[in-house]
Amino acid sequence: MLSCAHTVYGNFTGTLREGNPLPAGLAVLFAALNIFLSITASLGNALILIALRKVSSVHPPTKLYFKCLTVTDLFVGLITQPLFATHMLKAFTTIKFNVFCNIRLVYLALTFILCGLSIFTSTAISVDRLLALLLGLRYRQVVTLWRVRVFTVCLWLFSIPLAIFNRFLAGLGIQIPGVFIILSLFISTFSYTKIFLALRQRQACAQDQIYQGQPKGEGIPLMIARYKKTVSSIAWVQLALVVCYGPYIVSVITKKLKDGSTGMGASIFSDASVTLVFLNSTLNPILYCWKIPEVRKTVKDTVRQFCCSSRF
Repeated sequence: MLSCAHTVYGNFTGTLREGNPLPAGLAVLFAALNIFLSITASLGNALILIALRKVSSVHPPTKLYFKCLTVTDLFVGLITQPLFATHMLKAFTTIKFNVFCNIRLVYLALTFILCGLSIFTSTAISVDRLLALLLGLRYRQVVTLWRVRVFTVCLWLFSIPLAIFNRFLAGLGIQIPGVFIILSLFISTFSYTKIFLALRQRQACAQDQIYQGQPKGEGIPLMIARYKKTVSSIAWVQLALVVCYGPYIVSVITKKLKDGSTGMGASIFSDASVTLVFLNSTLNPILYCWKIPEVRKTVKDTVRQFCCSSRF
């Protein structure tokens, strides 16, 4: 059963090593940390979902992308991290070994699906912001709420069979997660580079129009400033994703170069990198509150109302 699990989801193999188990203290530490992060991710993303329903400053298709990303982070906190923490504590329980293998299969499948959805959605948001800049007034006609709904459903439907196909492709030495992570990061980097260059060009044109005294040029800086705030919020979310997923990519590459051989140091680094991936689900709500004032205000009001109602 264990070898089957290793074949199905070969990238996340650092969490069950009977030949090289983590020391008991580190296993408890990783488990406690993930339990804490699961609580913060669940509460934080639940608050963000409530806030996004009331926020009106974000364009509905873009807000739907944020909701999709928040839902995946919420599921990570509610399901995946508790399973990972349970798995880390396997040496302290009397549960049968085959039960832990089944837990591992579920945990790996959900991690593959949810983390993949987070990466795909973050990439889709960066492309969405690029389209908003390039299409201008045509953006609201092209990128409609209905089309974004269909696209997000397709992302979910695509991620589930992809997790199944990973079983067969992993046996051929093809690492699906690494390929899609690199491809998504390339698309996001390309989008933000295009946005940066286009903004510089438009700001230069706006300054020329203002300098020449053209009335239409007076409102352009305000529109660019609003757009830059939205892009800045999304860029921080993307940066957090890169920082959290970076060590995992390094872990996969180094493990591949070593033909899958692992020592105690590699085991610790692998488990730490997976924990850091899960940390991204806690960081995103913090970034939303920090970079989007209306979301921050709505979250504060929601927490204040809950605290007041709980007193009575």
